[in-house]
Amino acid sequence: MLGHVGSYPSTSNLKLALIESQDLKPAGSWQLPSHQYANRASSITPASESFLSQIGVWPLVDSTRLQPYHHMRVWDGVDASSQISFSSPSPPIATMTENPNLQRALLQRLSELAPISIFDSTKVASIDDGPSPSPQDSLDLSSYPSITLSSGQKILARLLVGADGLNSPVRTFAGIPTRGWDYERHGVVATVKYSARDMFPGNSNRVTAYQRFLPSGPIALLAMPGDYATLVWSTTPGKAANLKSLAEEDFVAMVNAAFRLDNVDLEYMVGLENGQTEELNWRCSVTAVREDEARIPRLIESVQKGSIASFPLRYRQADSYISSRIALVGDAAHTVHPLAGQGLNMGLADVRSLAKTIEYTVEHGGDIGDEMYLDRYNNEMWAQNNRMLGVTDKLHKLYGVGWGPIVGIRSMGLKMVDQLDPMKNWLMKQAGGIAT
Repeated sequence: MLGHVGSYPSTSNLKLALIESQDLKPAGSWQLPSHQYANRASSITPASESFLSQIGVWPLVDSTRLQPYHHMRVWDGVDASSQISFSSPSPPIATMTENPNLQRALLQRLSELAPISIFDSTKVASIDDGPSPSPQDSLDLSSYPSITLSSGQKILARLLVGADGLNSPVRTFAGIPTRGWDYERHGVVATVKYSARDMFPGNSNRVTAYQRFLPSGPIALLAMPGDYATLVWSTTPGKAANLKSLAEEDFVAMVNAAFRLDNVDLEYMVGLENGQTEELNWRCSVTAVREDEARIPRLIESVQKGSIASFPLRYRQADSYISSRIALVGDAAHTVHPLAGQGLNMGLADVRSLAKTIEYTVEHGGDIGDEMYLDRYNNEMWAQNNRMLGVTDKLHKLYGVGWGPIVGIRSMGLKMVDQLDPMKNWLMKQAGGIAT
């Protein structure tokens, strides 16, 4: 947000401030060895990459730690014949980056712009209405949010942007309700390493993202540079706890099993306290599993130590993204299921739209905190995000059903879409944020 507003001539003279509870110095100097990757990574769509390039951030991202992927395969964990594949020679479907890699670039870009007041390692103690005007005051600041910092300093804002997460204090101050629910699912993440490609002669060198919809939730492997990948496995809290408690070799066995075995085998294996490695070897010896990268990912060889973690999955949508002198972006405005990899991209789209709204307001001599102008942002993004939230929510519920007739209907629908290239191209453009 600050990067966009500070980059454009018409808005570069605005006084900008960033309040962050964490110390930003570690984020600004973040670095990992080439054989290690952060377990929180995101798929950056072509539209998001274009936006980050426009504001001067993308060129500062460490390109050696980026991995574009041009192919994706998605299939049903109950009916393996139900699948859909996507290919995009140019641009890529998306580009994987670690979140800290992007954060470091954003901080570097901020340091290059006109002075921005950064209050890191600082919490917001309270948010109140501005002071009531006195007879001597020529300016009424009573509608301005007054932010009191943990240091005791007060800041008056013409516009307060809440990018402060799920439990947004800014949203609470504005009195904006949210709708939604918890999915009773956790996302298990980890950084894993594939086995060497030459173990499977005939496999292509193309980079593919894989996702299998299991009844308890989807599992995805998204390629990082070299032989590394980031894992996102959505499952029940109990199964997530079981997975995190396993020895590393047994955790690896469960990931390999999740892309190869039937759901009944997985249900049995995830309940074991240990021994998943031996169990997988035995089951694969009596089950015909064809190792083919066009169908399933290569076998996982290892998991990066300390990278296994989990987080709860939720659906949230604020009733509005604005009120007087308030705007919400990212998780403060909406929280989406990760099955489509759209969370960060939705947040970046919010920022792009709000920054353009501020730019338009300044160029037309308006007040950047006036709801009349902020409505441009709300009208554009609320409906757009609501559609994406609805699609991901319905997919989660549809693929969580194992009842035969429902499985048959969804399988038939997915197979039909897979045969319709124009439809698949349209879906890719929608997910990638590319205008049609």
